[in-house]
Amino acid sequence: MTGLDKISDILAINVPQKVGEQLSLPTKKVKAVTDLLDDGNTVPFIARYRKEATGNLDEVQIRDIQTATKHLTELQSRKQTVYKAIDEQKMMTSSLQKAIVTADSLQKIEDIYLPYKKKRQTKATIAKEAGLMPFAQLIQTFPNTDLKSEAEKYVNPQKELNNIDDVFAGVHEIFAEVIGENAGLRDWVRQFTYKNGHLTSKLKRGADEKDEQGVFELYYEFDMPLKKVQNHQILAINRGESEGVLSGNITVDEAAIDRYFKFRLVGTKTGSAADVLNEAAIDAYRRFIKPAITREIRKELFAQASGDAIKVFGTNLYHLLMAAPLRGQVVLGFDPGIRTGSKLAVVNKAGQFLDKAVIYPHKAQKYDPKGARDTIIKLVKKYGVSLVAIGNGTASRESQQFIVEIIKNDLPDLRYAVVNEAGASVYSASDIARAEFPDLPVEQRSAISIARRLQDPMAELIKIDPQAVGVGQYQHDLPTKELSLELDHVLETAVNQVGVNLNTASPQLLTHIAGLTSTTANNIVLYRNENGRFNARTELKKVAKLGPKAFEQAAGFLRIPGGKNVFDNTDIHPESYKIAEQICHEVGIESLGEQSAERLHQLDTPTFAQKINIGYPTLHDIINSLITPGRDLRDDAPMATLRSDVLTLDDLQVGMQLQGTVRNVVDFGAFVDIGVHEDGLVHISKLSKAHVKNPHAVVAVGDIVTVWVTEIDKKRQRIGLSMIAPK
Repeated sequence: MTGLDKISDILAINVPQKVGEQLSLPTKKVKAVTDLLDDGNTVPFIARYRKEATGNLDEVQIRDIQTATKHLTELQSRKQTVYKAIDEQKMMTSSLQKAIVTADSLQKIEDIYLPYKKKRQTKATIAKEAGLMPFAQLIQTFPNTDLKSEAEKYVNPQKELNNIDDVFAGVHEIFAEVIGENAGLRDWVRQFTYKNGHLTSKLKRGADEKDEQGVFELYYEFDMPLKKVQNHQILAINRGESEGVLSGNITVDEAAIDRYFKFRLVGTKTGSAADVLNEAAIDAYRRFIKPAITREIRKELFAQASGDAIKVFGTNLYHLLMAAPLRGQVVLGFDPGIRTGSKLAVVNKAGQFLDKAVIYPHKAQKYDPKGARDTIIKLVKKYGVSLVAIGNGTASRESQQFIVEIIKNDLPDLRYAVVNEAGASVYSASDIARAEFPDLPVEQRSAISIARRLQDPMAELIKIDPQAVGVGQYQHDLPTKELSLELDHVLETAVNQVGVNLNTASPQLLTHIAGLTSTTANNIVLYRNENGRFNARTELKKVAKLGPKAFEQAAGFLRIPGGKNVFDNTDIHPESYKIAEQICHEVGIESLGEQSAERLHQLDTPTFAQKINIGYPTLHDIINSLITPGRDLRDDAPMATLRSDVLTLDDLQVGMQLQGTVRNVVDFGAFVDIGVHEDGLVHISKLSKAHVKNPHAVVAVGDIVTVWVTEIDKKRQRIGLSMIAPK
């Protein structure tokens, strides 16, 4: 057995069992998930089509298993590296081995390894090289001898020990480094600081000019126990520091730490040796341990806060993507502008571009309200426009007022909706937009995007970098890699839960289907362009570079309305078509729809599941798919708020009751669009009469909510709202 094999045996653990303990899941389920993932299966496929194997785990649980397994594997790998490094130095002991085996975090492993790490030359190593270790070892015995006379023996000008002060200084460095690298002491300080420390911040001297609007005013004199600090406070302080406005810190009772160090290292002993050790301990904490633990805790606080913020972003993005599509409407996209005019674009019911125009309805160098009005009326009547989608950016409120006047005077059946245009400009300048509309200017493309967002939010938003859609908190401060990974997961989950029309889906939409890549997605579109529409899922096998595994993973999420096989317009997987046929034969139906639903509901599913030897979850899913072929999950979501009037800040009054759409949900509440230029904030304390710990438990992006105005700050353009009805 090699040394590495021996180390592997010593550190070996049952990973699925350990992950199961961490996540409170049976080892059998964890093992099934890891085996399926290792076999190249995607998370959406496992969650939807392998329910018997996993015990009906959902996508969140499967991803949790995936993440926990990865972290545990990384921890085991680091343990092996550290164990091997210490063992090669012939420094491994039974207590060290036990400490490495039982360490449950990377930080604890690094604490253990710290004294054994190869390091650059320090004052302590210089002192050791000068021969001061015997004197240091003597001091540790708390001798009754005169230390000064002992120190005289080590004076050596050739080694830069010119006097006893130099000798004591060298010994001090040896002790300070040893104490500073003591894993037990570092862990005690870490736990003590977490339990008793405070996160503080203050305004940097002369930095008030950098914060003219008082964005960080709450943090000019901030002091909060670490146990109570909120994620948004951590992120705000970090942002304030990065902008040079704030200075953040962690404070703790250092006298208590000094007393503990004295107790551990000196105890009740007194004398000059005790003084040397005590002074070294105080210095070790101030110089080595405190800065390291402060950095570590702040890093951990940020990791926790950013992790939660990333989840908030992901949750908000999911609800935004899952917003109900407004089908069957010809839409006029209205991208408001002042100096360069407002851009208009008409799209038909299928989202295809029909016409464009530029109007100048707002006072600027070029001002033509009559021409703008005539252009809109002409486009509405020519194409049968029923809805105007108005972007919520610059001049949005003025544009709404302009449309309202047209509705009142000329087009009473017309309605409008305000669309969050975040990211529209990013899309307009992208390669995707250039490929779609090579002959249109950038500004015109954004009007098309705004119109399409109302018709099918998912299909349009999928083309934009998720970080540009503005549904997070402090998203520009978050770790890019982790944020991108979470958003990719959200996109994958949403797209596969809804499914896509194989004959109309864009390459961007197809890319997020389980098992497909950007290459195979583009190849599908290329095949479609060259051969016409797909009439069966099996035709996917003819697409270049789309192999058997990709087909297995993707097929169930791709729909073909009006195809040769009616099952191709459901989320029944081709591998289960024979079962679907057996079900139809059992209940005596030849077609799907409302008439067959009653018979399917009457099927004795437990008995039938035993009869054909199929798992109940799969049977249940197949029956539901047969009952509602072509069903879109998003149809159950709240529809966009359609308006025919407009509000301004001046129209608002405290106590006024309004309906609005939730645009963003953050740790401290929810932002609601009530038809005014600025979204109003419902603070977490005003979301419900009951105590709310997590705003996401009460509201989601896209929800239509009733609110009451509680505060109007015209100077800062802020609106306070409440979802609790006034008494």
